[in-house]
Amino acid sequence: MIKIEDYIPIVGQSIIDDLRLIAKKLKGKIIQNINSTSVGGGVAEILNRMVPLLKEVGVDARWDIIKGGEDFFEVTKKFHNALHGKPQEITQRDFDIFMENSLRNLEEINIYGDIVFIHDPQPIVLVKKKSNNLWIWRCHIDLSTPNERIFGFLMDFITKYDAAVFSAPAFSHRFPIRQFLISPSIDPLSDKNKELPQNIIDSVLKKYNISKDKPIITQISRFDRLKDPIGVIDAYLLVKKYIDCQLILAGGTAADDPEGLKVFEEVKEKAKQDKDIHVILLPHNDIEVNALQRASTIIIQKSLKEGFGLTVTESLWKAKPVVASNVGGIPLQIKHKYSGLLCRSIEGAAFALKQFLNSPEYAKKLGQNGREHIRNNFLITRHLRDYMLLFLSLFYKDDIIYL
Repeated sequence: MIKIEDYIPIVGQSIIDDLRLIAKKLKGKIIQNINSTSVGGGVAEILNRMVPLLKEVGVDARWDIIKGGEDFFEVTKKFHNALHGKPQEITQRDFDIFMENSLRNLEEINIYGDIVFIHDPQPIVLVKKKSNNLWIWRCHIDLSTPNERIFGFLMDFITKYDAAVFSAPAFSHRFPIRQFLISPSIDPLSDKNKELPQNIIDSVLKKYNISKDKPIITQISRFDRLKDPIGVIDAYLLVKKYIDCQLILAGGTAADDPEGLKVFEEVKEKAKQDKDIHVILLPHNDIEVNALQRASTIIIQKSLKEGFGLTVTESLWKAKPVVASNVGGIPLQIKHKYSGLLCRSIEGAAFALKQFLNSPEYAKKLGQNGREHIRNNFLITRHLRDYMLLFLSLFYKDDIIYL
């Protein structure tokens, strides 16, 4: 089991000392996290690392998951897409399904936290159980251009919370409650991000019949239309006209995303035209994700919308040159031509990929810059500190806190 002291070689002793000092101020308080799935997607990934580490430093953090059937998750996927600004046909029946399932969860979920930390829209209605405790709504979605009908529906619940947390400044809105900006993070010691010996990397490439004799361009993401895997293939095909290379599109699906397998089949069909395109439906195997990223020449993340983009964070941490869309939280991580290259179209992505492939020293330099940017801003130790200070700010909003 990873201990908080294990991070000292990465972030320094003083950071760890600060975390323990802040945690002492939360002694006796229960932090109850609630979301919609324990596997798949960035929220579950963050909570799987965050909750044990909060306990490690002395905070009583816990994690519960709501229940939902296929109909409910189809509706919440529609809501998710609509909040990202994607056109969706939303019916009254969709709202009815959402509320029917939410009311069942209201009856079944035990609320016991001094702070109840709700993640994303799926469990948002649980705030109806608010009593003398404090409630935070943590939004991991790009709300810069939301569907106004869905957003208005959610506003009736958001305003009942004590605070809302967003990943980027552009996602915030005018609320009558306090708002906080806290970016997500990666855990540098997790299986997905730790250093790997070359033999493990080679074994994963062999497993998926990927050769090492030509450059590898990779996108690791859930199979989701907002991640634009079809657009990635189109960009790759433009590059392939000039430079012999190969493409990996790898990822899984989430329990609360019913579209995933359908998108995977669409991508496989599109990829048939080129034997150098490898479409991989990964199990939840973080070592394999890590190995594929480390084996890659370039990482691409051509999202149409993005809450934050933890796959970008992971890749920069591995000092990989990254080409990514200028959307969501990605520009917080990539300063164009310093820690990566940003793009706005298929043609722009192809141009950036060619630039890296033709200038390996330039690619290496930007990868190194990206790693230091992640070290300084987007590791889990910073995230822990931000969350604990958020909790303290709610408990002691009228007091001076001496650390």
